[in-house]
Amino acid sequence: MTDAPCVIGVDSGGSGMRVALGGPAASRRPDPLSSKEPVRTGPHGIDAGHLMEQLLPMAEELLRQAGGGRIAAVAVGAAGLATLGDELRAELPSALRQSLGVRRVALAADAVTAYAGALGDRPGAVVAAGTGLIAIGTDLASWRRADGWGHLLGDCGGGAWIGRAGLEAAMRAFDGRRGGSAALRARAEELFGPLSGLPGQLYPRTDRPAVLASFAPEVARCAPDDPVAAGILRAAAAHIAETAAAACPPPAAGTVRELALTGGLFKMGQPLLTPLRAELAERLPSARQVTAAGDPLDGAVRIAADLAADRLRLPLDPRMLTVHTEGVTVHTEGVTVHTEGVTVHTEGDS
Repeated sequence: MTDAPCVIGVDSGGSGMRVALGGPAASRRPDPLSSKEPVRTGPHGIDAGHLMEQLLPMAEELLRQAGGGRIAAVAVGAAGLATLGDELRAELPSALRQSLGVRRVALAADAVTAYAGALGDRPGAVVAAGTGLIAIGTDLASWRRADGWGHLLGDCGGGAWIGRAGLEAAMRAFDGRRGGSAALRARAEELFGPLSGLPGQLYPRTDRPAVLASFAPEVARCAPDDPVAAGILRAAAAHIAETAAAACPPPAAGTVRELALTGGLFKMGQPLLTPLRAELAERLPSARQVTAAGDPLDGAVRIAADLAADRLRLPLDPRMLTVHTEGVTVHTEGVTVHTEGVTVHTEGDS
């Protein structure tokens, strides 16, 4: 057994939770563990107790596989943290301290861990796209966010958006209205059965965005031979580029902004990537597109390692990224420090 310092990164999203152990280069690093059960959201937001129920046994198993270790820091990236994270911020740091002896905890929106995984702590912007879509950028002084508002209010160009547009084209063909696609109608009928029953299958579902997104690959498959499907992907590309431009920080003099794309949506390949490259070249001509170095779980491990080593450079923010150390919570917008039940607001940086 060893008492070498290590860190834990957590990626909690709509399809479940993944947990990874990071540590010294020479140490054994077990493969990440995962749970396919998403963390529940209750009346007070993301359920901190349910997150701990899943995280604790996975953390203990990772330590066992690694031959032991002392956890120096934990970083949790959670979907919905910006708007539903109050309970996590209030309860998770003390729970981790009591159960695992962790004195340094970072709580981040999943867009922030996606950024850290893709670009590390370099200034630029990242578009994270799967079922939904969000862009986030930083000049290392503050965050810029665009979209990520869910399938009813936004996520324009994401998987659910593409799938919904494809199913609408299928329904137009079913009705005989303009803008319909016979190819998409055929694919929809193969997947969902008679289209007259599709509303009854779709509207009551609590996982409706995921069901919509499941049709997005069919749009990509039809696009080479179907102008309607190709048009949907061109429109999606325009939305993605517009969102990226809104989040990308202005470049400092003599610098070039970096832009990375991350997430399962971009695995759809050239039917989406070809029009997207053209849109990005038009809207962000001064940005350099780079390959994402890693995914959100990699980003969570990176943030935890930087926190443990006192080298975290990403900007703190009360909704996007907070740091908790031994009962102290620090975030910017001025700085708010919570210690021993006292809240102090200051105007400087942390």
